[in-house]
Amino acid sequence: MDNGGGKGGRGALIVLEGLDRSGKSSQSARLLSFLEGKGCATEGWRFPDRDTSVGKMISAYLANESQLDDRTIHLLFSANRWEKRSLMESKLLGGTTLVVDRYSYSGVAFSAAKGLDIGWCKAPEVGLLAPDLVIYLDVQPEQKVAFSAVVYSGYPKFLMVNVNLLFQKAAERGGYGGERYERVEFQKRVAEHYHSLRDSTWKVVDGSLPMETVEEQLRELAMNCISECQDKQLTNLPW
Repeated sequence: MDNGGGKGGRGALIVLEGLDRSGKSSQSARLLSFLEGKGCATEGWRFPDRDTSVGKMISAYLANESQLDDRTIHLLFSANRWEKRSLMESKLLGGTTLVVDRYSYSGVAFSAAKGLDIGWCKAPEVGLLAPDLVIYLDVQPEQKVAFSAVVYSGYPKFLMVNVNLLFQKAAERGGYGGERYERVEFQKRVAEHYHSLRDSTWKVVDGSLPMETVEEQLRELAMNCISECQDKQLTNLPW
């Protein structure tokens, strides 16, 4: 198969970022299915990759089964991305588009939310591949937002709610709070640091919109990206 934008070009590195339970995983899966249906050579990746040796240590930490210093776990998250870098580059140069659920931005935002210096948090990421497209599913703590019943089970579409109720409803969903970072106040701090990391290369999508609307926006962004990056060189994160 070609990569959807012409023959002989490289694949696109497309990253989805956002707060926990913002819909990243669901939208990543839907986007992957769409691109495959279009004949694009595509793979879905997710960080942390819990199948690697480093990833298994991270998984135990996130499940509160082990305790690690904040700097130690930050470096493990970074190492988890580094152990996949060579394969990532090979896939992209071979024409495969990667749809990645979380990347370096998550690592920096979450660790900075714990009080670590943001410059220190960025340092281990230097040399990792830069995404061609970062899609941020935006659920901002200071906004009032409309949530689809598809995203929050039992919620009528377009009902306007305060963000505190947003987090309350997320907490009521099955499994929320089961991992270390799924705490309301912490997620608010993460949102602030995500905002500081944004630049002109990011595409911000209102994650409060109905799932189908978000899906359509992601499809358009992804197809444009795949077409535009055909002949572009891979670059590293500009940190």
